[in-house]
Amino acid sequence: MENVKRRQSHIPNELFISILSKLPIKSLKRFECASQSAVFDIRKYGAPSGDITTAFGDVWKAACNSTGASKVWIPSGSYKMGAIVVKGPCNGPIEVQVDGTIIAPANPAALHDAYEWIKFEYVDFFTLSGKGVFDGQGAIAWNQNDCGKNKNCDMASMNFGFNFLKHATVRDITSKDSKNFHVNVLGCTNFTFDHFTVTAPATSLNTDGIHIGRSTDVKILNTNIGTGDDCVSLGDGCKQITVQNVNCGPGHGISVGSLGKYPKEEPVEQLLVKNCTLTNTDNGVRIKTWPSTPGTNPITDMHFEDITMVDVLNPVIIDQEYCPWNQCSKQSPSKIKISKVTFKNIKGTSKTKDGVILICSKSVPCEGVELNNVALTFNGTEVDAKCVNVKPIVTGKAPKCVATAAA
Repeated sequence: MENVKRRQSHIPNELFISILSKLPIKSLKRFECASQSAVFDIRKYGAPSGDITTAFGDVWKAACNSTGASKVWIPSGSYKMGAIVVKGPCNGPIEVQVDGTIIAPANPAALHDAYEWIKFEYVDFFTLSGKGVFDGQGAIAWNQNDCGKNKNCDMASMNFGFNFLKHATVRDITSKDSKNFHVNVLGCTNFTFDHFTVTAPATSLNTDGIHIGRSTDVKILNTNIGTGDDCVSLGDGCKQITVQNVNCGPGHGISVGSLGKYPKEEPVEQLLVKNCTLTNTDNGVRIKTWPSTPGTNPITDMHFEDITMVDVLNPVIIDQEYCPWNQCSKQSPSKIKISKVTFKNIKGTSKTKDGVILICSKSVPCEGVELNNVALTFNGTEVDAKCVNVKPIVTGKAPKCVATAAA
């Protein structure tokens, strides 16, 4: 495998990508070292300083269309950039290394209703790396956000959109003060975040750290997320998701959902959240579905293990009556079936006596929910577990349900 190299005249790009996708990680790393990426310095494309929107589009096209592996380099410094979309397919692996600070317009209107400020699409073997900071300058957008009162509110731009990428990595980069979600991952396969940082104040509305939808094999590793909404959130169609060694706080915790609001949502399965610490968050680990909505997509194989809670408001929660700002009806129960959920080796402190809340659907009660060594305290005493439409399996030290009833 060490001698795998691309011969331009003999191996078509599609076959080359297929070969790389089947190589083991060690071989891929050796390949990356051997490939000696061609470096494309953005300063050579008209961007010594100031606004780099056009220059970034130009340098991306040059790197993407070049033969073999390529790297776009944005050196240290401060740069302004408007909304931009860059796309593949590219002729080989491509990396964007950012060592400077890239600043979005403060006025949300200046992004012209772009769903994301910076969007990468349809690329195989993509890397975003460096010591850089992407500053969304979200303060004006947060102050204008009236979504708690207005169902038809205007949505501000997210910092990043990663759409339909395969074999992608984001490492060492910081996302700061996004106007909306920091990261939206859609339709991706084999995507890893490593030593990624998300930072925004607790008062920043709707600023989920990393939101994942309809993607397979996404890993969030060794990452620090502090924001005003969910640190990590899963939409429908997610499979084989790993969240490991993540520090979350401030924020609303690590969440599956909310789900069920729309018809034709896809199942969510195979989540592992492990070795994470949540500090002063509004929720800990959570699964949430809407009542009185058409979605029926099942949620199964959810595993939360080795989690530390530090003064968390709702450390462990299944909420199938999720209804933020009372903008929905609870007349009929959620249609989503939740099964095979484990909360194992969860310790720390809760800000509420009901440290474990399991509110499941009356029409499709939860099955296979396990509390295994859940050692949470409130003011020095063991927390209670509130259970509705579920009979959890209790193993080891864990709170017993103080009430089990049908909603």
